[in-house]
Amino acid sequence: MDEYEKFEMECENIRKENEKLLNNFEQYLNSKKLSQKTIAKHVGNIDFYINDFLLYEEPEQPQEGITKLNYFFSYWFIRKAMWASVSSIKENITSLKHFYTYMHSIGEVKIDELIEMKEDIKECKEEWFSALHDFDNPKNIW
Repeated sequence: MDEYEKFEMECENIRKENEKLLNNFEQYLNSKKLSQKTIAKHVGNIDFYINDFLLYEEPEQPQEGITKLNYFFSYWFIRKAMWASVSSIKENITSLKHFYTYMHSIGEVKIDELIEMKEDIKECKEEWFSALHDFDNPKNIW
């Protein structure tokens, strides 16, 4: 088995675990009395984050993703998601806050990691919007 086949097999195993995690996350959101439309949006955003972004370069578990938000929003998302906008960044931030709060509630991330993630969001959010603007308007950076 070559390296690529090993990579794909590991990613497929993670995707299977992620499917269960997403189903449980959806149930968690249902318990919060959110609308079905809102739940679907959050689950879709998290599916994209854990099954596309976190598996893009190397197989990473959702727990590892709590420290990857800056790279995701300042670079990857604005280049890979054709729908990237300030609004979609804000939606994804909300989804990720819900998701990692859920991950903490099931013992998969520590409280200090969750607090640090939320602080990073506050500190970096405007930079992410600026990176999006610069990417969408390349003549602005020259």
